[in-house]
Amino acid sequence: MFSNIFNNPTLRKLWLKIRYLLGPLVLFLLLRYMNTDFLLAGFLVSLFGELIQTWSFASLVKNVELTVRGPYVIVRNPMYLGRYFLGLGFIILLDNIWLVIIYTVVYVLYMVNRVNREEARLIGLLEGYDDYRSKVRAFLPTKGVSDTNPLWYFSWDTLRTNHGDQNFIVFILIYAIIFSYVFFFK
Repeated sequence: MFSNIFNNPTLRKLWLKIRYLLGPLVLFLLLRYMNTDFLLAGFLVSLFGELIQTWSFASLVKNVELTVRGPYVIVRNPMYLGRYFLGLGFIILLDNIWLVIIYTVVYVLYMVNRVNREEARLIGLLEGYDDYRSKVRAFLPTKGVSDTNPLWYFSWDTLRTNHGDQNFIVFILIYAIIFSYVFFFK
């Protein structure tokens, strides 16, 4: 059932169209429910996720080469891992353990389906991907592929090509809105 929902092409296209409108609306609706006692904790968890995403954006050359540098040395899907923590930080602000559990379950179902779909495509697209997949876990960090691949890798050009710089700016703006709301209106 969940696989059908997460892999439905019509629903995926709809989500891509409405997510930029839905995000600010959800943020606006949830602002008054945020617990200010968890503001710093939520921000730090989200920041951790955003830093993982930014590092991933600065390392990944999409659909052209097998990227085995930066976070991709120790985990195959660091960007999705980063997105999990990014969202978790926002959920923490709502101070509800049930929302954390529901978010985690739904995100894991989404992530597994998305990764399965992507990996089926990458096996045929990128030479060596199947071997890489056998050495590096999908979500939990491993020792890494080899000692020759640079773990501490970051390319500003690659970050900009992947729009990771814009992603980071949006993250900062969202938390600026949250902090402003908390300090001026709550």
